[in-house]
Amino acid sequence: MGPIGPEFFDEDAVRAALAARDIGALYGLLRRVGVSQRRIAELTGQSQSEVSEILHGRQVLNIRLLERIADGFGMPRTRMGVSYGEDTPPAAKEVNKATKRRVLIAAGMTTALRQATQPLVDPVHLALPAAEPPPPRLDLSHVRAVRLATDHLRAMARHQGGQGTLFTDAAAHYTRWMHVPATDAVTALLAAALAELHTEAGWSCYDSGMDGSGHFTRALAFGDQAGDAHAVANAAWNAGATLVLSGHPNDALKLFQCGQLCLNGAQLRKPTPATPHADDPRIPALNARLTRQSATAYAVMQGSDEATRLLAEAHDGWEPPDAFEHGEADLVTATIQLTLGQLDTAEHLAANAVRSYGEGNRRDRTMAKLILAEIHIRAREPQGLALAHHAITEVRTLHSVAARRERLIPLATALATHPSTDARELARAAHHIAAIGP
Repeated sequence: MGPIGPEFFDEDAVRAALAARDIGALYGLLRRVGVSQRRIAELTGQSQSEVSEILHGRQVLNIRLLERIADGFGMPRTRMGVSYGEDTPPAAKEVNKATKRRVLIAAGMTTALRQATQPLVDPVHLALPAAEPPPPRLDLSHVRAVRLATDHLRAMARHQGGQGTLFTDAAAHYTRWMHVPATDAVTALLAAALAELHTEAGWSCYDSGMDGSGHFTRALAFGDQAGDAHAVANAAWNAGATLVLSGHPNDALKLFQCGQLCLNGAQLRKPTPATPHADDPRIPALNARLTRQSATAYAVMQGSDEATRLLAEAHDGWEPPDAFEHGEADLVTATIQLTLGQLDTAEHLAANAVRSYGEGNRRDRTMAKLILAEIHIRAREPQGLALAHHAITEVRTLHSVAARRERLIPLATALATHPSTDARELARAAHHIAAIGP
């Protein structure tokens, strides 16, 4: 038996991290089972500061170091695709998207099971760069600062779309605060705030055409550290939504199920300052979102009966509490109905979403307008061209790559089949906008 029990390296999350050569994720998983940074450093021949840097996000690309890590943990080098006899380190290979999805889903499943059944573990502490001194000690005002920054960036993303780079910079900045001394209560609340920030960063990266899977994986870890089932489920919902939209509905369903497992088992968790109360109004809203997105996944897979059943379940006994929730529910449901070919129902819901979203939610309102225009074009309704022209003009002002990919291109395709010359001109304009991006 090696320095770490061999059964640890057979866990799905560990296998996925090793396959991706994601040493930061590997070290994070080791910390969760009680292996200290000091012990990791001793086994791998690194300094404790190097281990902290890797936990913070520094990539390990050097083949010799990867070999040393494998040897130190007493596992075959082949688990990371390295072996003896390599005189020249090969060029670092880009981790493929399928592997990143496996890392994310494995993290979601592991976190969900722990959230539902087990007590908290010690937090993972992250390194701070020497050039940027942290606050000497954290209190609730610092937690509020993270929340306010998240709210500000989220408002920008809802209005303009995108903002992935800004969110990533903010997440990197505030994540460093986890190294700063604080009470256990403040640390738990900060972890919950960082879970939300990384979740928003993951979604905004996706909307910007960037890879946000690492943010989602970190959000799951912070939510778990905080003991906040809502934070974990929220990360799972957002991550799963991007997987549905990326063409991986089966993987998305696993994350939605993990999210609902967290919410349903929240009462079994050890209470922390970040634990949501049983009557927290966010819980039924998030459960409804998870169920609706599950319906979306089934609709994409042509499972119309299951999609219809889940839509009914999502609306059973719950009403959206505000205009944004109304708009979000109608927009997602309109997309499902459009996917299932129910144009009349989809048209009604998309029109409702346009009315519900205010000027501050211009990104999602434009998505609803693009769906509404596509429906009218496909149905050969006379106002379809005017709606399409207006929606195309609006999407041009957004920083959302996803809006162009998911809704502008389908509208352009519908316009290209329309007999009108004006429609074909609009189709060409739409394809041009989609090609040049924000």
